[in-house]
Amino acid sequence: MVRVIVVAVPGAGKTTVLNKVLEKVEGLKLVNFGDLMFEQAVKYFRIANRDEMRKKIGLHDYRVIQERVAARISRMEGDLLIDTHAVVKTNLGYYPGLPCRVVDLINPDAIVFLEYRPEDIIQRRVKDLKAEEKYRRYREIEEVEKVQEHQDRVRDYAIAAANHARCYFVHLRFLKPEKYPFQHAEEASKSISELVEALREAKAKEALLE
Repeated sequence: MVRVIVVAVPGAGKTTVLNKVLEKVEGLKLVNFGDLMFEQAVKYFRIANRDEMRKKIGLHDYRVIQERVAARISRMEGDLLIDTHAVVKTNLGYYPGLPCRVVDLINPDAIVFLEYRPEDIIQRRVKDLKAEEKYRRYREIEEVEKVQEHQDRVRDYAIAAANHARCYFVHLRFLKPEKYPFQHAEEASKSISELVEALREAKAKEALLE
C-alpha cells in the first residue's frame, strides 16, 4: 500500500491539485485529514466550521483528535493520498500538523509540499471568502510576508516529519505567474501522479524480493 501526504498553506489550491491527481491515477483514494478531524470536533466540541478548530480547541484535545484520526487512517486499505497541513497556525504560535505519533500511525512513503507565490495564495483566499455560503472558507487575508513565513514553516515541519518517518520529501515550487488557467494545478498533479506510480512500482518490486 502506498501512502502519500500532501501539504500546503490554507488557500494554496491543494484540493484542486488532489482532485486532478485522482483523475490521473486509478485506484487511489483521497483522505482529507481535516474533514475527519472536523467530524470529531463537531461531535465533542460543537465546532461550527473547520476554521474554528485551531482557535477553540485546546492543545491536549487537539492532540487526542489528531491521533484518533491518524489511527483511523492507519486501518484504511489501498493506496491513499492524504490531504493535511504540516503546521497549524494558532494565536499562540505554530503547532505541528504531523507530530511524531501521527506520522508513526500513518507511516507515509512520501510527504509532498506545494509552495506558491504568496500573491496567488492571497488571491485564492479572497475568492474563498466570496464563495457561496456552503463553500465559503473563513481564511485570514494576510500580508505577503506573513504568507511566505507560513510557507517556510510548512516546509520546515514537513521536512522534520519526513525525517522522522524516514520517507521521501518532495518540494514542488510554483513561483512564477501562471501562463494559463490551472497551469500550476496541472503541473503539480502530474508530478504527484508520477510519484505515486513510481512508489507503486518500487513496492511491487520489493514484494517480489520478499
